[in-house]
Amino acid sequence: MKLDILAFGAHPDDVELGCGATIAKEVSLGKKVGIVDLTRGELGTRGSAAIRDIEASKSASILGVSVRENLGFADGFFMNDKNHQLEIIKMIRKYQPEIVLCNAIDDRHIDHPKGSNLVSDACFLSGLLKIETKICGESQKKWRPKQVYHYIQWKNIEPDFVVDVSDFIDVKEKAVLAYSTQFYDPTSNEPETPITSKNFTDSINYRAKDLGRLIGVEYAEGFTSERYVAVENLSKLI
Repeated sequence: MKLDILAFGAHPDDVELGCGATIAKEVSLGKKVGIVDLTRGELGTRGSAAIRDIEASKSASILGVSVRENLGFADGFFMNDKNHQLEIIKMIRKYQPEIVLCNAIDDRHIDHPKGSNLVSDACFLSGLLKIETKICGESQKKWRPKQVYHYIQWKNIEPDFVVDVSDFIDVKEKAVLAYSTQFYDPTSNEPETPITSKNFTDSINYRAKDLGRLIGVEYAEGFTSERYVAVENLSKLI
């Protein structure tokens, strides 16, 4: 299956939090989108890997993505090395996306910038003919995405561009809250974390609303780019 967009996240729920509304919008426009989670989030304070597998599947259905895979890397301990790069390359060559979305370039959680660099490096390497990979015994062809964009997570990184997601913020919130073990729940007896507060859950809405304010729309999501962002003509700008 060839995809238009492939979104990577170090943990299940990274993609939803960073660019869930953008993905929902692209799906509504007929784009084929997939998600690849690097880890199962097994070091998370709340829930378990098995529960998060279920939550990730539910969230994927809400977003309407075509496929979701988990590479099973070690949460907290995966590295940007050859072995991990090759596994990412296999996914890129398998789905041949035009655009790759990946973790924030800098963030509170160490896995986020680590995952960001890992995926970015693999996107380049995936286009090299002499790197050989196989899936199910079949050799893969080289493939390099046209664009690599990084969504924004905990830190308020200044975006290079923003996407108007005014009609899709509700879908994003539903997709995020499908991870019911991870976020605000006043009935939970599990330990508190930085993402279990009501303020964090509310921030899904108010951070998108603030970015929207800056471009004159209701809600927006921001991204950083590794290359200049080009437009066909000035009228394409909001």
